[in-house]
Amino acid sequence: MENDYIIEMLNITKEFPGIKANDNITLQLKRGEIHALLGENGAGKSTLMSILFGLYQPTSGVIKKDGKEVQINTPNDANDLNIGMVHQHFKLVECFSVLDNIILGVEPTKGIFLEKKGARQKVMELSDKYGLMVDPDALVSDITVGMQQRTEILKMLYRDNEVLIFDEPTAVLTPQEIEELMKIMKNLAKEGKSILFITHKLNEIMEVADRCTILRKGKYVGTVDVKNTTKEELSKMMVGRNVNFSVDKKPATPGETVLKVEHMVVPSKAHANNAVKDISFNVRKGEIVCIAGIDGNGQSEFVQGLTGLEKMSSGKITFNGKDITNATIREKSKLGMSHIPEDRHKHGLVLDYSLEQNMVLQRYYEPQFQNAGFIKTKEVRKYAEKLIEQYDVRSGQGPITIARSMSGGNQQKAIIAREIDKNPELLVAVQPTRGLDVGAIEYIHSQLVAQRDSGKAVLLVSLELDEVMDVSDRILVMYEGELVGQLDPKKITVEELGLYMAGAKRDEVPAEV
Repeated sequence: MENDYIIEMLNITKEFPGIKANDNITLQLKRGEIHALLGENGAGKSTLMSILFGLYQPTSGVIKKDGKEVQINTPNDANDLNIGMVHQHFKLVECFSVLDNIILGVEPTKGIFLEKKGARQKVMELSDKYGLMVDPDALVSDITVGMQQRTEILKMLYRDNEVLIFDEPTAVLTPQEIEELMKIMKNLAKEGKSILFITHKLNEIMEVADRCTILRKGKYVGTVDVKNTTKEELSKMMVGRNVNFSVDKKPATPGETVLKVEHMVVPSKAHANNAVKDISFNVRKGEIVCIAGIDGNGQSEFVQGLTGLEKMSSGKITFNGKDITNATIREKSKLGMSHIPEDRHKHGLVLDYSLEQNMVLQRYYEPQFQNAGFIKTKEVRKYAEKLIEQYDVRSGQGPITIARSMSGGNQQKAIIAREIDKNPELLVAVQPTRGLDVGAIEYIHSQLVAQRDSGKAVLLVSLELDEVMDVSDRILVMYEGELVGQLDPKKITVEELGLYMAGAKRDEVPAEV
């Protein structure tokens, strides 16, 4: 019956300059189901959902809600139809509190005055009901990415939306938070909410989705019942080839010490305590050292202190025997430190610059790219084109594409291409595969191992347990700003690693290895 479907997107096509992002796609969402939308970076998933949410208008095609054709010209139209969306890059006002962000646009008033008491009560009830545990008075700028995600979910629940769109909801969450989110999604579906769930993560689809629609390069590939398929079949439909899920690497042969961190302390912006408390370790040539931990245990502040984005309050950093504790970001970059940052928008790209400009952000002053203060535009373009091809960065207009208009995964690939191509002595890779599809993850992991095998030092910071176990040669676990364990991935289990990450186990970590 037609009315089995709460949402139908029929024959949707969307064209942008130089690219057909959606090419005659049909997607049908049943009531009370969790429907996954799977595809590579740039396959058109976010575009399709942005059309449903009123952010874009389709070039052609029809949208039906409850069997009736509807026009969704703006997000307000979508909200009126009880369609809500959590975007891949959150739409929050950083200087507002959590509560103010949740009620923004639907503020409760008494006469001409804002009436927050009832709103606050509703938010706390929803937070308790779904186990979201948010602090309504915290400033968004002070909370973790996982908490920002929960704030976005509460925004939808507060508006009583019945169709919930999650765009890459787990890309920024810890394994524990992902588990919680999966439970929340199942509970929402049980209560009759209908969920569209954009993801690259096949394990999550197998765990929570009822059906899955696969897109490839803007075209519809098929819709399958999840219980009747396998991860391997889904990945093949998504990328058009078989994908290797394990990381091929030979044992590490570490050489001299490249990075030595001694007694580093970094203050916290969120509270009076230090975020990083007296940590010491080193990284050598030819090894991948991974800092693992649950999000919010000081990893972000540690990386910012190391790379120069934040000031350390004490400690010493030595790089190839040279004291770089007070060196500038550019000095560190020139010495051979590359940094794939955690937040690609804040610290990785200038979003309103073109892709080619972003590719030379840290190198535009080199003789290869400038002469007497003038940029050699042909050289910049040639270099960008080389990286775009090598790393399969997909964009509508190639090197002149504005970075903001690219999909999150392709923005990430652009940063990785730029940082690895600098041929660094030390690659600091923070969540390098966040938001990437299985094919791209396979490629990035092989690049990290290639860096290691060519004698470079790699410092990986990851929340993905599979990545931590598969890619690293040595694991350092961070808990509440301290290093609580140094582990060999070949000798421990995921469960044991989880105990260290949760603070249930700890060892002394030797500063020298």
